[in-house]
Amino acid sequence: MREIIDISAALTSGIASDPPGHRPEITYIDHQQSAEDVIAFFPGATTEDLPDSEGWAIERISATTHTGTHVDAPYHYASTMNGGERAITIDEVPLEWCFQDGVKLDFRGFDDGYVVTPEDIDVELERIGYQIKPLDIVVVNTAAGDRYGEDDYVARGCGVGRDATLHLLKKGVRVTGTDAWSWDAPFVYTAERFAAEGDSSVIWEGHKAGREIGYCHIEKLHNLEALPAFGFKVSCFPVKIHAASAGWTRAVAILEGGDL
Repeated sequence: MREIIDISAALTSGIASDPPGHRPEITYIDHQQSAEDVIAFFPGATTEDLPDSEGWAIERISATTHTGTHVDAPYHYASTMNGGERAITIDEVPLEWCFQDGVKLDFRGFDDGYVVTPEDIDVELERIGYQIKPLDIVVVNTAAGDRYGEDDYVARGCGVGRDATLHLLKKGVRVTGTDAWSWDAPFVYTAERFAAEGDSSVIWEGHKAGREIGYCHIEKLHNLEALPAFGFKVSCFPVKIHAASAGWTRAVAILEGGDL
């Protein structure tokens, strides 16, 4: 029996899913509001000519490609990847990266703002009894997972540091994911570290690892608590937006009782 688990968050207007200035706005146009628009295509028609006098329901969305559950392309992090190659955009991401076996690392016990290390990853892999193989999609379940849309969401959860990200990429991982707002630690904590240490390498360090090895990650995943540690596939094909830094995705986890 195949089970499909939705691990995407709904794109919703008016909630704290992003920092101020980056939140999506959705205008809903219902069947009555659009009726005049519909009959404009048919000279001589009136709204009474439409079944139940109804037009179509449509929505207009003002959003960035990074609102809602989305896949970041290497181009988002920098203009280059793999040590100097041109970074690929979302329409150039290999599709085979986006449908692979999934692995969930449970990092809900880490404090908000904690930066995950390679050792943390190895400890968790040993705990769940799994060895990462090339192209596995590795998702991290953080304390932000159940706070999506709440006022504290953007500042919740741990982040994955440069060394930990490269630790995964060197094993052949090319897509990672998080239920937090960012793959990196929340900016409020990174800002504190930078102010205290003066070390600019901590700024967006997990993302910037893509300059060394190109990779994608999924942000704003949801419902990761429903997944086992492994034994499922992740489907996260991004919307094909020309030359873009990201694309929205309806990410799902697929658990199979038989052959795929």
